[in-house]
Amino acid sequence: MPSSSSSSAQAARQRLADRLRELRVAAGISGVEFARRAGWRDSSNVSKIERGVRPASVEHVRLWCAICGASEQRLNELLAEQAAVERMWVTYRQLNRGGLKGAQESVRDRYERVKLMRVYCAHVIPGLLQTRAYTTAALESIRVEQHVEVDDVAEAVAERMDRQRVLRRPDARFVFVLEEQVLHHRVVPAEVHAEQLEHLLAVARWPSVSLGIIPLDAGRTVDGHRVWPEHTFVISDAELVTVELVSGFLSVSQPAEIADYLAVWKRLMALAVTGEKARRIITSVREALDA
Repeated sequence: MPSSSSSSAQAARQRLADRLRELRVAAGISGVEFARRAGWRDSSNVSKIERGVRPASVEHVRLWCAICGASEQRLNELLAEQAAVERMWVTYRQLNRGGLKGAQESVRDRYERVKLMRVYCAHVIPGLLQTRAYTTAALESIRVEQHVEVDDVAEAVAERMDRQRVLRRPDARFVFVLEEQVLHHRVVPAEVHAEQLEHLLAVARWPSVSLGIIPLDAGRTVDGHRVWPEHTFVISDAELVTVELVSGFLSVSQPAEIADYLAVWKRLMALAVTGEKARRIITSVREALDA
């Protein structure tokens, strides 16, 4: 499983770099000759791009294909791969540069088109399940921590609340697996925390929603595998996985990597309790707030 932005993103950059090098070699063009045709002073740029030291841009891909005489089909394939690589790693500073509302709006289309969304969280209540007060507290913290100059927290909260309408879609299903520790984390005032737990109990009964809780005392072994907690990740229709890390989020679209996440999801889901058992855990945590 990826543990940093470099593990998958750098591998994807290198795959693209390798394809560009293969294109040049197949055309029988040396690095020095390529640099001459490109109008570069020396071949250092060729080496840096083909070793993945310098990310390949759209212009680089077009240049390689033009000089090496690649077909239109090959050009389009490499441009699609370059676009996927570029989208793969986005820092929160980049995402929130223009304010928090824009960041919330940027993912809306994915939520409205998805047919099956699987969400795993080990640290925080997922955005789709948050109350207005919980979301407000979360986004206020994000604005401070990430030094976002624009104060559009209220607008961003409104956008996230409106997005939650997708949970009522009859043509989609949303499956959540939370580590029980998420229910215990006191990151908001007690009254906000209590309201959030009550909201979870209510949403868990909606037809399009399935909520699983991995108990704190669960035996974390499935089919001989030790099942460790993971970073928060979201699987959208087995076509895209997004992983939330400290400084940004990773988007995974390679089938082999998606298969890795699906395997991990299957093991995590096997640990979770659902239905009445899950509700009892949430209720117990809620009652402890009044103790």
